[in-house]
Amino acid sequence: MFQHETKIRVTYADTDQMGYVYYGNYARFYEIARAESIRSLGLTYRELEKSGVMMPVLENHSKYIAPARYDELLTVRTIIAQKPAVKIKFNYEIENEEQKIIHTGETLLAFIDIETGRPKRMPENLEAVLGQFYS
Repeated sequence: MFQHETKIRVTYADTDQMGYVYYGNYARFYEIARAESIRSLGLTYRELEKSGVMMPVLENHSKYIAPARYDELLTVRTIIAQKPAVKIKFNYEIENEEQKIIHTGETLLAFIDIETGRPKRMPENLEAVLGQFYS
């Protein structure tokens, strides 16, 4: 199982009139954490795209447990529990500064060949670095 943590500071722009993180911003937090988790493996989304692969989101699920507020430093834990094949599922746990889980979620993405628009297996460069986390 692969796991990575990303810190995100809540800005004013992230909050709604009630002073809570606006619900739509959690998807943005997922994207930031996803990109940083791949970067931690020594790859970037840009490199994957240059190699001919795009990764559109097929599903996005969120569970709001407690609000995040302005200026809190959140920890977004990104987990890939199963070895990817043609699709890759990311699970997320977001903790506040008190280390309480305030939000959970998941996204399902597909590996798509940029030229054909057709699904394809996980790129070799990603499999080379991610494969070590699965037996």
